[in-house]
Amino acid sequence: MTDSPLIAGLDVGTTNVKALIAEPDGTVVALASTPTPCRRPEPGRAHYEPDEIWNGVLRVLREATSQIREPARIMGLAVASVGETGFPVDASGEPAYPGIAWFDTRSEPQARWLKDEVGDDRIYNTCRMPIQPIFGLCKLLWLRDNAPDAFKRTATWLNTADFVAFRLSGEQATDYSLASRTLLFDIAAHSWSAYLLNLANLSPNTLAPLVRSGTPLGQILPHVADATGLPKTCTVAVGGHDHICGALGVGVVEPGDVLNSLGTAEAVFVPTERPTNDPVLGRQGYSVGSHVAWDRYYLIGGLYSSGDSVDWVSRLLGNLDREDLLARAKQSPPGAGGVTFLPHLRMANPPFGDAPSRAAFIGLTGDTEPSDVYRAVLEGISFESRLCLDGMRNAAPAGRIIAIGGSTRNDLLMEIKSSVFGRPITIAQTEEAVALGAAVLGGLGAGTYSDIDHAVASLKVETRSIDPDPLLAERYETLFGSVYRHLYPSLSQLNERIHDVQGDRE
Repeated sequence: MTDSPLIAGLDVGTTNVKALIAEPDGTVVALASTPTPCRRPEPGRAHYEPDEIWNGVLRVLREATSQIREPARIMGLAVASVGETGFPVDASGEPAYPGIAWFDTRSEPQARWLKDEVGDDRIYNTCRMPIQPIFGLCKLLWLRDNAPDAFKRTATWLNTADFVAFRLSGEQATDYSLASRTLLFDIAAHSWSAYLLNLANLSPNTLAPLVRSGTPLGQILPHVADATGLPKTCTVAVGGHDHICGALGVGVVEPGDVLNSLGTAEAVFVPTERPTNDPVLGRQGYSVGSHVAWDRYYLIGGLYSSGDSVDWVSRLLGNLDREDLLARAKQSPPGAGGVTFLPHLRMANPPFGDAPSRAAFIGLTGDTEPSDVYRAVLEGISFESRLCLDGMRNAAPAGRIIAIGGSTRNDLLMEIKSSVFGRPITIAQTEEAVALGAAVLGGLGAGTYSDIDHAVASLKVETRSIDPDPLLAERYETLFGSVYRHLYPSLSQLNERIHDVQGDRE
């Protein structure tokens, strides 16, 4: 048996639950994945059953440990997860209610109450977050108003990564990056906000203790070790928000670099030295939070449906061969024959705040082919990414763009993105950067690294670069300035009317 340690990470994402085991330099030695079980009882609502999430975690850990000869080398484990889904647990640690999916907007009335009674700027001044229904506070208020028995049973609200770590170790805690997604975190003080808790009439005991990412919680519970193949000596450490863990996994911790995390949703993420304080950014839908890299911060925007838009249009087009569709889309002209797509399948993205919006195609004709529609979706999410990044430029430096995530494997998308941005995109070849970032935090908890800087310096990140096509970049610059910038503003009043009519019907 070799003495070299291994580190392990879990990524509980929107689409999949993944487990990764790696060497301290980031070399992946085992990887396992299973679909994230999500219940969708009716349009607009989605939730996760706690035991189904937990069983998926056990499954991928068991599969990953079976791929290595010496699981006893695994020293530390941490969990990354989606940022806005939480599990309320009772005093005995049992779930009191399913985890409401991060993208579920049932808590819109609670968000409106916060806007009307408290105000966007008062919330923003404390937690640097816009008021949106997806965040933890709105979900807690929804439970209070709509599931009072479950709310009364709730002893602690655990973000998804915290809930899984609790099941692994028996200890409850949350880190600053996940706390940043609750609307209850005082980012300047690195503490829960007594002011916001009082406004919401919530007990401070409802929230888990706050600690730094990578803080050891304790060793894995014996029965969990037996069920997963992990050694009983494995330390479970506090993890963090998935996009932020992904930034750590590829070393995006200092101001200057931009992380473009491309999954079901998409993040445009810029590290900062201090928490940005500009209420205008909050009204536009941008968020500020604490990095999993200690004493660093970030400004973030993105798309609530990015890879999800690609999957959606593929389903919409029917039983077409995806490889053939992609090949045909490559032959479609830039601008997709005049078709433009607004990727607002869930809600508006920054810089448009949380105003009512829906996705839209414009420019369709009788000559439009399925490949044009598919290409228009790729172009639409690329234009939306640029619009989002452009809105951040005055607040944070934006240098090299580093892309991670499953959508980076779509070469046509990345070629379009590079030309839309008009600059090279560096694609990190790191396999499953989010899970790797979680594994790094597990290594910190186990003492594999001395600190964050040591961890980042230890990682070997291989990259490839996608350069913009000059002719394509010129064409996209014209389309972006003449058409795309005006698309949402032109549709906004109609979207508000649709929202009102649908609200009346419901």
